[in-house]
Amino acid sequence: MSTTQSERLRGLLTPLVSARDLDLEEIEVTPAGKRRVLRIVVDSDDGVQLDACAELSRAVSQTLDETDVMGGAPYVLEVTSPGADRPLTEPRHYRRATGRLMKAQLVEGGELLARIVAVDDDGLDLEVPGVKGRKPTERRLAFSEISKARVEIEFNRKSSEKQNDESQEEA
Repeated sequence: MSTTQSERLRGLLTPLVSARDLDLEEIEVTPAGKRRVLRIVVDSDDGVQLDACAELSRAVSQTLDETDVMGGAPYVLEVTSPGADRPLTEPRHYRRATGRLMKAQLVEGGELLARIVAVDDDGLDLEVPGVKGRKPTERRLAFSEISKARVEIEFNRKSSEKQNDESQEEA
């Protein structure tokens, strides 16, 4: 997708997304046979419901029909939320992942697997799991120390940890 088209799409779609209290995470146009796929990824602190995606999709479709930003070639519109394996790149991504396990590649080298306990403007408070029966340790990590990070999917998380997260969400 050309920078000009990307900028025009972002300028056109950001107000539609923001009006629904969502964040515009990504816009991607990819070829798919004789068509193109316009994928719009949105998120919010409360997650994204299917109804919100459908409503936004209708509004985006109408707006795109009224402009020439996609040109004359046919395209398929997809409005979606980010996948579970989405990279954590913004402070809001880390905030939304509080309580989750993340794997980070560190700028200084090496990898860190830790649970996000708290997030502020400068970085993260983490709980690093203990090894071989040792207790977990706390660690502070500045955003500037992270080169890449993403949430680790947990299939066998202890039920007590899930209950703690659920009770924190209700508070």
